[in-house]
Amino acid sequence: MDRFEVPARVSDGSSSPVPTMAAYRKAFMDATNDPDAFWLKVATERLAWRTPPTIGLEGSYHTIAESPLRWFGDGRLNITESCIDRHADAQPDKVALLWEGDDPADVRKITYGELKREVSKAANALRELGLKKGERVIIYMGMVPEAAFAMLACARLGAIHSVVFGGFSAEAVRDRVRDCGAEIVITQDFGLRGSRTIALKDVVDRALEGEHGVNKVLVFQRTGGDVGWSPDRDVWWHEAVAAASDDCPAVECSAEDPLFILYTSGSTGKPKGVVHTCGGYLAYTSYTHEVVFDLRPDDVYACVADVGWITGHSYIVYGPLANGCTSLMFESVPTYPDAGRYWDMVDRHGITIFYTAPTAIRALAAQGDSFVTRSSRRSLRVLGTVGEPINPDAWRWYYDVVGNGQCNIVDTWWQTETGGMAIAPIAPATATKPGSATLPLPGIVPVLMDDKDRIIRGPGEGRLCLAQPWPGQARTVWNDHARFVATYFTHYVGYYFTGDGCRRDNDGYHWITGRVDDVINVSGHRMGTAEFESVLVSAEAVAEAGVVGFPHPIKGQGVYAYIVLQPGQAASTELETALQKILRAQIGAHAKVDLFQFVPGLPKTRSGKVMRRILRKVAEGEPEKLGDISTLADPGVVEAIKAGAKRLA
Repeated sequence: MDRFEVPARVSDGSSSPVPTMAAYRKAFMDATNDPDAFWLKVATERLAWRTPPTIGLEGSYHTIAESPLRWFGDGRLNITESCIDRHADAQPDKVALLWEGDDPADVRKITYGELKREVSKAANALRELGLKKGERVIIYMGMVPEAAFAMLACARLGAIHSVVFGGFSAEAVRDRVRDCGAEIVITQDFGLRGSRTIALKDVVDRALEGEHGVNKVLVFQRTGGDVGWSPDRDVWWHEAVAAASDDCPAVECSAEDPLFILYTSGSTGKPKGVVHTCGGYLAYTSYTHEVVFDLRPDDVYACVADVGWITGHSYIVYGPLANGCTSLMFESVPTYPDAGRYWDMVDRHGITIFYTAPTAIRALAAQGDSFVTRSSRRSLRVLGTVGEPINPDAWRWYYDVVGNGQCNIVDTWWQTETGGMAIAPIAPATATKPGSATLPLPGIVPVLMDDKDRIIRGPGEGRLCLAQPWPGQARTVWNDHARFVATYFTHYVGYYFTGDGCRRDNDGYHWITGRVDDVINVSGHRMGTAEFESVLVSAEAVAEAGVVGFPHPIKGQGVYAYIVLQPGQAASTELETALQKILRAQIGAHAKVDLFQFVPGLPKTRSGKVMRRILRKVAEGEPEKLGDISTLADPGVVEAIKAGAKRLA
């Protein structure tokens, strides 16, 4: 297996708290052997506290059914003083949020001084609308700076925000409003993505038909297009916020007060409202953001995810702002006006750290190298991936073509529930292997379980559990702690069960093989779907692949492959035969696809995550049981997949 040492330009001049493997080993052992002392030091040094904590962890995985975990329980703070106020005092003219709109020429630069004023005005406007500490706010917006202002304004008041991706259906918005009992919704007239307009206010209006719990809807005007209006309920952002004072003292909170609720789909289709709290979450995202990316004072950092997902919460807004860095927000799509958008943007803004999804990387690689090589990308030092395992071919393209072999790639594994990165390379320290998330970060103790629920020592493959709590971990599911416990802590008592499979190699590196229900057992052979997909996309004709299992009368499970072809390629039995040969050569004779379906695209969330439960239900012949598909970036893809579904003869 190829191993890539850290390029000299990445390791030289590192200011990371963990700049070398020796420093990593010490930090890992300190966090494992005395987590209270380790994390108390991290939290007190990194955050601005009203009352610094003296208590580390309270509770354990064995007692979590009775009460949630607590970190820094005697600490008092308001997280916006860590993310805004101290930087506004120390470096008021430094750019906090660098925004590039749908049109590449549409750029805004919000300094920390301006950020404090804008967030304070938004918070005062929300207070005037009746928002109080502990109440919930739904935020349904596109990727505009005002979305971040809204999140931070809620936090400044001690209110709890729940950001809903600005592409979800009215039904999905209604479900979330009801579940969290929101009294205020913040939205905008229209969103812009790739020159398309998205009627966000109209979706909110339909979501709230017949609903009586929401008292006010605060509307940011992005395009100025006509929207429906309820005079007793709706309020323009530019009127309410402009009239508000820019002085808003932050409301003091406990470290364990909820900061936000983020809904994540479950296999039942009913979203879970995952709850993250103030102190532990911010300490962890701040620490991992600096350590993994080797954040330096002059970095221009770009995470091109959406604030509707955990990646946007942790690594566009909270972690970067806590660290006082310049964080880019991106409104558009990577292929508008053409497939060079990301790399042109790197040159325009001097981006040094770039964080995106493997799906985007594969899609851009399929367009050829010329869109990349027309830009210099000289400023890049660290490249990151997030959302799903990256296949080795896409990894190498990212490394060789985008990074010119001079950037380290941090392939990060984590979840909504982990709050921040959990297994990932540390940019200046960790040698990498294409497709591997490499080593656990300090405080994360992975354990692999075999089919008989026994711990696997050394190299092996099994179900990934985490043996030790960490501060960024979710505390509960909103109003349903029993569901939280049942989902994550009953499979293996005393451990957090991630739901993922994982392989550990001889060097202790971790390879995420996909969800455990994405492991296919064919005639006794257990195979990860990620392994199939990695081989299939290595074929020149294939742009993307989604592989799932389905009931097979002979084998128990068969293999169903959804294939997205490269532009100009055509489906054929000859191509299917060629793909079978590649699978046989790279995995073995048992690795055979039973059914191929050539599709125009895969069902994905806005962040690029493939929703494999949809693929499974179609393959299993149960398209009527798809559950919640409101999280999809393009729901029309599902209809095409259903229409072309294959069955065994």
